[in-house]
Formats: sequence, C-alpha cells, structure tokens
Amino acid sequence: MPAYAYQKHIQQLQTAFENLIKKVPGINDVRIKSSSNSALLDYEADINQPDQIHGFEATIVTPSNEDWIVCVLTRASGEPRLIRESCAKMLSIMSKNSKKNQLYPVVAATYISKRSAEICKEMNVGYLDLSGNCRLAFDSIYIEREVAENKKVEKRPLRSLFSPKSSRVVRIMLEDPYRTWQVQDLSETAQISIGLASKVKQKLLELDFAMATPSGLKLKEPEDVLHEWSSEYSHKNNESLGCYAPGGMLELEERLYDHCRSQNIGCALTLFSAANRIAPFVRGISMGTAYVDADLEQLASELGWKTVPSGANFLLLKPQDEFMLRGTRTNSEEWTGEVVSDIQLYLDLASHRGRGQEAAEFLLEQKILPKWKALQSEGSAK
Repeated sequence: MPAYAYQKHIQQLQTAFENLIKKVPGINDVRIKSSSNSALLDYEADINQPDQIHGFEATIVTPSNEDWIVCVLTRASGEPRLIRESCAKMLSIMSKNSKKNQLYPVVAATYISKRSAEICKEMNVGYLDLSGNCRLAFDSIYIEREVAENKKVEKRPLRSLFSPKSSRVVRIMLEDPYRTWQVQDLSETAQISIGLASKVKQKLLELDFAMATPSGLKLKEPEDVLHEWSSEYSHKNNESLGCYAPGGMLELEERLYDHCRSQNIGCALTLFSAANRIAPFVRGISMGTAYVDADLEQLASELGWKTVPSGANFLLLKPQDEFMLRGTRTNSEEWTGEVVSDIQLYLDLASHRGRGQEAAEFLLEQKILPKWKALQSEGSAK
C-alpha cells in the first residue's frame, strides 16, 4: 500500500473509532493523538513503510468518570499472523507504561476476520475494522459487533489458499491434522511443485492456520481451517448437469455406479446421497448427486437419462480437480459403490442451501471429529 494510501487508511480507522466510541452514552470528550505525538507509542514509525505498525491514542473519560487511554495500533492487513504480532506489541507497550492512566489496547485493520477476532479475544485486546466488526471491552464500556460480509476488501488470501491446486495441501493435512509435514512431502503427496507447496506453507503460517515445528509444518486448529475452506468453497463451481430418470433413488445410484464401473469411470456419491449412507440427517431426499470423472452429456446419454433445466432428480458433477475424489470409499454391505471422503462431503454439504449446513455440522460431530481424536490419540501413544 503506497504511503499516501496508508495515511488515508489510518485516518479512516481513526474516524471509525471516533464514531464508534462517541455512540456510547455518557462519553462526550474524545481526544486523539497520532503516534508521532503519543507518549505511549514512542517507537519510530515510518509512514513510507506500511508494514511497520502505526497508530493513535485516545484519551477518554468513561461514564463511570474514570480516565482511560485507548491505544490503537493500525495495520494495512488484518491477517491473523499480523494481528497476533500486533496484539503482542500492544501488550508489550502496556507493560512498559509508567503513566497512572488506565490503558486499553486495540488493534485496527481494513478487515478483521473471525480468526483474527478470536486471537484478539484470547489476548484480551480490542479490535475494529472498516466493515463494522469490533469489540471494545473496558471499564463500563462493552461494544461487540460481527458483520457477516467483508465490505471493504476481497479475501484474496483465502481464495488463493483454497484454489483447486493449493487446496490439495490443505486436504491432505486435514486427513491427519496432527501429523507434521516437510515441504518436500507435501509436494509429492499433493502432486504439486515444490514452489507451490512452499507458497501454501507460507500462506498457512500467515493466516495463523499452521505452525512451524522442529519436525515440520502442523495445523493449529483443523476445525477452523475446515470451516474457513467451506466458506470459500461451493459445489456449484464444478461442471454440473441436471438429469431426470424414472426409478427410485437407490435404483438410480446403483445404475450409475454399475455403468461407471463397467466403463472404468471414477464415480462417487456426494451431498445427501452420500450423507444418507455415512451420517444420516435428512430423510426422503428428492435428488441424488454424484461426482463422475467423464463427459457429463455423453454419460447421461449412455444411461438413457434426460437432461433437464429444472425438475431434475439426479445431479451429475464433474470434479474440477482430481483430488476431490481422493479418499473415496465404500460404506455399505448393501451397496458396493463409493462415496466421497468425509472432508469433501463436509465441503459439499456446507455449500448447499437448505439443510445442507446442518447436515455438514452433523457429519463433523459424528464422523470427522471422532476420527481426528482417534488419530491424535494414536499419535500420542507412539
């Protein structure tokens, strides 16, 4: 971010803070000093280097008639790693304070993600951003707000991390989230270049999703990573074809799988077709769904299924990346076909309107978390 743009960015955050704090009943006087005039923020701040930390200080008399100084550090980026560093810097400044005033630390950025907000809460530091997300909790003042949509910037770091090729790394790490990985191993297992594997590693560290240990890279909070991925993923990004065919759902699933097996075509059920076999949550589904690694129009023609723009009872999906069919398996003695992995099923369900998100969380509680816990126990026993 150029210096002039970053100066404007700081001013926007300062204005957002003033507007927020002045809404508190009983607060009429807010005096703000920039970092260059602040006795607390007495470190050197070069406006030509936006990666450095800048900020401002606000002197406030609270409704309980207490004198407080709110010390705000601003960042160009609200990535979790940078927010954690900012919180640590704030706490260091607080610990060195020799003033008699009561102090409250705050970090501010263009956008504070849910993960960054959690870091601030863990470290007892307030936060605010330009989308309206905020939390201030000191003296008799308590303000907290969560805005679902990032109105200011696109979440490009997440989109690049969860793109088809890059997400291969995330996928294999979530298969055993307590394992540590070297970049070379990630590259070979994910079948991507060393360069891309290194970039994904760095992005995981920047977003505070992973940590570097002496034995390699390891996820911090796998459940958070899965949730973030699901917020960026949609099964609709895959090529799809709606079909109508007579017959019951189980009959159509078997017919599809038998045909694909005879033609050596990769095929696996997903969405509620898979959920009903793995972790039943919704009964009486009206549409079957499966991934097939083939030409969808040709496959439908070979099955004798009619393609329809509406009123379909079966949805064919062509995976945009071959790793989406990684970990497919059979799950029923009554049916020898395959279903997608639990991770892929969670992503598909979470992106589905209606009861898909509820079914995804049910799958997480019933299958994914118990498996992770078992893997963690096995790792501890070694």
